[in-house]
Amino acid sequence: MDKDVEELLSRGVTEIIGKENLQKKLAAGEKLRIKLGIDPTSPNLHLGRSIPLLKLRDFQKLGHQAVLILGDFTTVIGDTSDKDSERPMMTREAVEENKKTYFEQAGKIIDLDKTELRYNSEWLEPLSYRELGEQADQFSVADFIARDNIKKRLDAGKRVSLREVLYPLMQGYDSVAVKANVELGGSDQRFNLLAGRTLQEKYGQEPQSIVMGPLIEGTDGRKMSSSWGNVITLTDNPEDMFGKIMSLRDELVSRYLELCTRIPLHEVEEIGKGHPKDAKMKLAFEITNMYHGAEAAKKAKDNFENAFSKGGVPEDVRTVKAGKDAELVDILIEEGVISSKSEFTRLNKEGAIREMENGVYRVGKHRFIRIERE
Repeated sequence: MDKDVEELLSRGVTEIIGKENLQKKLAAGEKLRIKLGIDPTSPNLHLGRSIPLLKLRDFQKLGHQAVLILGDFTTVIGDTSDKDSERPMMTREAVEENKKTYFEQAGKIIDLDKTELRYNSEWLEPLSYRELGEQADQFSVADFIARDNIKKRLDAGKRVSLREVLYPLMQGYDSVAVKANVELGGSDQRFNLLAGRTLQEKYGQEPQSIVMGPLIEGTDGRKMSSSWGNVITLTDNPEDMFGKIMSLRDELVSRYLELCTRIPLHEVEEIGKGHPKDAKMKLAFEITNMYHGAEAAKKAKDNFENAFSKGGVPEDVRTVKAGKDAELVDILIEEGVISSKSEFTRLNKEGAIREMENGVYRVGKHRFIRIERE
């Protein structure tokens, strides 16, 4: 097997369904349609989302057609594949606000000029009840409730709405609409991804192959999720991005190097053998470089080293202005230092938010901001 194809099908991959068929098509040089769908559940993409986007870029670099679907319709319904409780319905207004810069953010990873960009409201909005009924007939309720997280909720007496049953059908129909040959997704979405194969067969299409990747841990060790406030976003400023990465547990560094960068795997292995702090510095520089450029990454690195070798404050800590009555939590969220009130509460309980000098606040171990009150 070609070395590039071998890495394509192994790096950051936990399972492939339809692998043999996919390998044959790749060996034959077929140009495939590679689908990735993302729901804009929050305003910014995070590194967890970058994993399938990097895989999409890998396929793109080998000459395949990338198809990126923004789930402006499915976001309103809500995917609970990885949830232990019902996800509240989002308003259309919130989805519209969140999706404004998603394609632009994705463009930090994939080549947008060579990507087919779609919204799934194009085909889901016009669906009739008749069509929905025909699609639903391909699945049983037993299939749905057999999923681990759904079964646990039912066993615990928690509510499971009919709305949640519809989500896999909608994600599956996305594959029909764009005639996907391959769909990328996280391991938690297995049921939804298989729904695409089922519906493609119903509509006379060849079932897509499925390439699944792992979920990645956030800054607190749990699965990276905006709702938990443990994310590193692609829009974090360089200093915050660098600092958040430096706050990761040592054992996550090699995992991040493999999943969130494209440093050659033999180098990843060598970096992992070195001192944990050196490996983490390499990771922080590489990721900051990917999203902000080498100059910004070097500056963030220098600031970090200055602050922590001397135990002081970075030389050019970011300064923001705020009203004299503005709440600290609101300022930190507005400026992207933290992602949610839940993160603020957690950090505050841990004693990880403190004022240092001249209006400078240290947030967590490695984030700083100076607030000038007006």
